[in-house]
Amino acid sequence: MADELRARIRSGALRPGERMPTQAQLAHEFGVERGAVRQALRILQSERLLTNVSKGSPATVAPDPDRALTGPQTPPLPTTVALAPRIAAAFAAEHVEIDAVCLTSVSLTLAIGEPLRQIHAGRLKPAKVDVRVLLPSRDIDLAFPVPVEGRGDDWVHDRWLAMRNAQGQVLRHNLLALRATHGIDVRVTFRALPFTPPVKLYLLNNTEALFAYYTLMRREAEIDHEQLEMYDAQGTRSMLFSFQQGHGQRDTTFVEQSHLWFNALWETISSELVLTS
Repeated sequence: MADELRARIRSGALRPGERMPTQAQLAHEFGVERGAVRQALRILQSERLLTNVSKGSPATVAPDPDRALTGPQTPPLPTTVALAPRIAAAFAAEHVEIDAVCLTSVSLTLAIGEPLRQIHAGRLKPAKVDVRVLLPSRDIDLAFPVPVEGRGDDWVHDRWLAMRNAQGQVLRHNLLALRATHGIDVRVTFRALPFTPPVKLYLLNNTEALFAYYTLMRREAEIDHEQLEMYDAQGTRSMLFSFQQGHGQRDTTFVEQSHLWFNALWETISSELVLTS
């Protein structure tokens, strides 16, 4: 329900400053109890897409939802919550530029789905899209994911590599398809890092930086009918911090330095990356 309402806000079907349907109307439309409605509205309020969420009156769409998840007052939010709306907002530009440093590009591939839907629906039409992604090289010993006790190193590495390649191929295919379907000039480039990034970073249109730590946890996976313990990070749940150029010296400097850091890696120690097994 939150996803559907979020899409309506992002598409303009629910306009900035417009009052939402009542909780009773939403409960009837979605066939749910009012408790579920309130939970969905609270999610959108936490994303700063809605204001005035209460039991007594309908909520209101934020005055500027495209900027709702940016700026120095924005609380950190899980990547699955924060990334897609910011990516969709970036695609409103004539020339979209996205740079990313990550472990597998799972979160980015998921987030790109929202602007792609809006492009296919005719609500967005950028002229040019440039995407650059830095991922760990297949030839390094990863810091994570790794087995806890050293058994199953090859299996864990191969599993990560398959995910990295599959997600990258889907991301590239979906973006490049915009050339044929909508005549958009698209470039998608991957390069390999000689280390495991301890953080993830997304840079949007040279004006916004989204940053999160990969926090490791111990978990189990099954290999050859046995349970294998590994240290791994769940990047989709990483808390994403938002920095916007022009929102004070702190934010502006962070965005600028993040671009310098990314470009330095891209132009120096990274190497060609081929998304094959």
